[in-house]
Amino acid sequence: MNIQSGAPADAAGPVAAPNLASELAAPTVSRAYRCQCGRPVFLRNSQCLACGTPLGYVIDRLGVVPLAPVRGEAESKGEGEGDAEAKIDGEGAGASEGECEGESQDAEPDTFTVFGNPDGKRYRRCANLLTAASCNWMVPAPREGDDPSFNTDGLVPGYCLSCSVTRTIPDLSLERNGELWRKLEHAKRRLISQLLALGLPVVGRRADPENGLAFDFLGNMPGAPHVMTGHEHGVITLNAEEAEDAVRERIRAEMREPYRTLLGHFRHEIGHYYWDLLVQPTPWLDEFRALFGDERADYTAALQRHYEQGPPPDWPNRFVSSYASMHPWEDWAETWAHYLHMADTTDTAMSFGVDATNVELASDLFTTEDLWQPEHPGATKFLDFLNGWVLLTNVLNELSRSMGQPDYYPFVLPRAAVGKLQFIHCVVTQQRDTTLSAAAAPDVPLPPQTGPAASAPGPASVAAPAPAPAPAPAQSQAQCQQQSSPQS
Repeated sequence: MNIQSGAPADAAGPVAAPNLASELAAPTVSRAYRCQCGRPVFLRNSQCLACGTPLGYVIDRLGVVPLAPVRGEAESKGEGEGDAEAKIDGEGAGASEGECEGESQDAEPDTFTVFGNPDGKRYRRCANLLTAASCNWMVPAPREGDDPSFNTDGLVPGYCLSCSVTRTIPDLSLERNGELWRKLEHAKRRLISQLLALGLPVVGRRADPENGLAFDFLGNMPGAPHVMTGHEHGVITLNAEEAEDAVRERIRAEMREPYRTLLGHFRHEIGHYYWDLLVQPTPWLDEFRALFGDERADYTAALQRHYEQGPPPDWPNRFVSSYASMHPWEDWAETWAHYLHMADTTDTAMSFGVDATNVELASDLFTTEDLWQPEHPGATKFLDFLNGWVLLTNVLNELSRSMGQPDYYPFVLPRAAVGKLQFIHCVVTQQRDTTLSAAAAPDVPLPPQTGPAASAPGPASVAAPAPAPAPAPAQSQAQCQQQSSPQS
């Protein structure tokens, strides 16, 4: 396996014994964040509870970072040598109480830099910070002379990227919907932060009215058709009731699903979106059909057959879930969601140095013979990632059992699904490499494999998710093709 250190770059002390972090090559970024005071902070935090430092998710940093209020021009000019010394000291170990709490008398209102970088890029809070959505993402506040790529193009004024792609929110005149909206936005921010880390394009409807991404969070209304979770032409519709734990658990039990989460719904439906973007219009399509089947098969008939007859008896040997056996589109979306689950969980485990090397395995590790393309240059690294996941899930299941809870990972990953996971990994990593290349040389045309809509990876949206009741007509505007799935 590839050996990588799981400790921070500035960590001191002897080399630790091998653990998951040193055994596993995960595909994205750290999920462990720290305040300037050294305390751990988390993806949802907007302020450090230990020292009061403001925090925010900054896309440029792909994580939650400590922030410092931008001081006014008069204060900056009045700094003496002692002030400069104090500022340097504060960058390393902390700041004065007033600075930590954002109370600088001459600070520019609601404008921040990343802590320790007072001359760096400036940001403002998302307008949804103080709404039920409780968004802690930051919005670029570009100045003259900043890199042209640092802008708010495509963003709804005052809103971050994640909130800008929310098109419809639940009716907030109903008391319970504020809490449901909060849960929906938390799950979506987790999703989008991972998509950005993977280098996948997150493009909204304002930048691309035809293929851009939009989310409608709808509620069931008396006399109206039941809201179905699904995707159509870039619009992802989620029934807001799925954010209610009791409702979601009831549906999971009724449908005999081993696993059903709100984040899983997002990951499944975004899989349909990226199939349209990264597979259907590209040379990947032929390989997709060889692995997943021909998506031109009648979807409506397949859906009816699945609910009338159930999945084929041998589905556990060929698919990641029973719902994946319904149609090639659903096989792709279920496998895609599974890949995102695996990537984010292993990134988090690596970030915290989880040790998974001493667990007793419930199944054998996978080999190159199980891969779709064993000769691929990245095959070994993918196999490391996959087998690291097997080790990790055994640890997580034991932890769940020790608390008397159901298995954290109630699946047995079939060998036939491994090739499909590698295919998705190759699609994702090629897109990531293309995005990085385009960022380094923006005038170089993108290769056709990425798909036409992926050539403009800028954020955008159609309408702001304002903290007010969504208009009634929006409650039935999305026509959904795919239903929610067991993987979700």
